[in-house]
Amino acid sequence: MRLDLTPDELLSTTRAVRKRLDLERAVEREVLEECFALAQQAPTAGYSQTWHFVVVTDAEKKAAIGELWRQVAYPYLQRGGGAREGQMLRISDAVVHLAEHIHEVPVFVIPCVKGRYEGKPNALTASMFGSIIPAAWSFMLAARSRGLGSVWTTFHLMHEQEAAEILGIPYDDVMQVALIPVAHTIGTDFKPAPRRPRDEHVHWD
Repeated sequence: MRLDLTPDELLSTTRAVRKRLDLERAVEREVLEECFALAQQAPTAGYSQTWHFVVVTDAEKKAAIGELWRQVAYPYLQRGGGAREGQMLRISDAVVHLAEHIHEVPVFVIPCVKGRYEGKPNALTASMFGSIIPAAWSFMLAARSRGLGSVWTTFHLMHEQEAAEILGIPYDDVMQVALIPVAHTIGTDFKPAPRRPRDEHVHWD
């Protein structure tokens, strides 16, 4: 299903979707292929095109990766401590919901890049992220335009090598940078999120 969104609507309503992922409905492979084709058009440092997208639909592999994800998510939430209210309470509740159900999400997309960048100069690391993140964001925008929801997560990276073994990713030569759960959304009426005043974040000259 293609949504009739203007570019501005697409950019302002592609949200981090956790609670409103439809866990019962399969995601069509051809729709994902369309999204990946658009992701490949993203800019890449030195025209290197070192992107890789690992797509996980196997239930056992999702369960194993989901357990790694929870091992980091729950302690992270506990460390937050203190009273939460308003938007932060809603986000915390949504993360808990995703942790409880992540293995049920129809598709995991794991963006990767060729090479390992630990200990490399900042310029090289920035170049690497500057290649994979635009491609992954293009994928997420394309997914939103087709009625799919997603969220950028990194909890499983604390166990990246173990995840690589589960998924058959060559850890010594390929770096995972995120885990993006993907599903059809429950409803499509997402709205722009509240943000701090722009003057706090935009600095002229």
